[in-house]
Amino acid sequence: MGRRMTATPPVLAGYAYVRPLGAGGFADVFLYEQDMPRRLAAVKVLLADALDPEVRRAFNAEADVSARLSSHPAIVTIYQASVSADGRPYLAMEYCPDTMSARAKRQPLPVAEVLDTGVRLAGALETAHRAGLLHRDIKPSNVLVNALGSPVLADFGIAAARAAGAGEGELFAMSVPWSAPEVLREEVSGSVPSEVWSLGATLYTLLAGRSPFEVADRSHNTRDQLTKRIMRAKYTPIPVPGMPQQVDDLLATAMSREPGRRFASMAEFADRLRHVQYELGFAVTPFEVISPEWAGAAPVRFADASLRGPVITTVAAESRRATRISKRIAPDSTDRDGLPVAAERTGRVRAGLIGAGAGVAGVAVLFVLARLLGVV
Repeated sequence: MGRRMTATPPVLAGYAYVRPLGAGGFADVFLYEQDMPRRLAAVKVLLADALDPEVRRAFNAEADVSARLSSHPAIVTIYQASVSADGRPYLAMEYCPDTMSARAKRQPLPVAEVLDTGVRLAGALETAHRAGLLHRDIKPSNVLVNALGSPVLADFGIAAARAAGAGEGELFAMSVPWSAPEVLREEVSGSVPSEVWSLGATLYTLLAGRSPFEVADRSHNTRDQLTKRIMRAKYTPIPVPGMPQQVDDLLATAMSREPGRRFASMAEFADRLRHVQYELGFAVTPFEVISPEWAGAAPVRFADASLRGPVITTVAAESRRATRISKRIAPDSTDRDGLPVAAERTGRVRAGLIGAGAGVAGVAVLFVLARLLGVV
């Protein structure tokens, strides 16, 4: 079946439409130029006929989750989420001119670059896991390449759907070539071990130019045939001459059929990737992950992302007023540098001084007028 045409781009306040970028199952992506600040933005817009409550909830939650996690350098940055004039929700994010999937299709990527990408993505996913989230759809097309040439993880829609309260059996990621056996058997919709598998399968794809269980004869790569091979999980070495054995050993562990034999966390996966970088003489990529204190201080929680209500501030409304009052009743208070601050006069004294000044000014004006008229 051919690809569908993108829908008409919406009119967005503060944005000028440039061109279409792509079309998906439930949304289109367009390139816009933001007016202030001036920059390019990729805008993901829900289709008009996809505005059922489930899709809208997942879309809203994707915006919340992505914005919450986008402080990580390997997660796509979110600029804005709103609803267009014609009622279609949209999500504006940083424009990434390429994807890892497209690059790997052109030619397999160098080992050094793939190992670097693996460490960066492992840091992004460890950050999501510490915040209580699973991505659940890790694959090359969801790894974008930003304007600096760095990989960034995108499309947290499925992860967000779970965070918003979807049941364990309601939503399964079915990007078959990169899904773990237990996900394809619908035993789990996602777990840390299944994410380790998916990241391993993604890195394999970038190195080989095809997914791990595809064969050269494309007629034997149907959905059912791929699923059966993944269920057996018989690892095939990367078909690239000169591939270091350490890389195959690493990915074979990540894609073990038994979840318990895989790396226990993305942090452990990243540690092994970094060790292979060191062994092969490559620059060792820093492992960047949000601290446990950050995740514990503000965990991601969504009761129902389809219900968008007013923001409830956690700042006391009278906090500034209370500070000013405390300074008035504390004549020996000090400023932020520890220097004494004179107590403010009370409102009654201040009003008296203002009234007296106004009276003096009035008398002076009358005196000047009298002189001009020759009265005095």
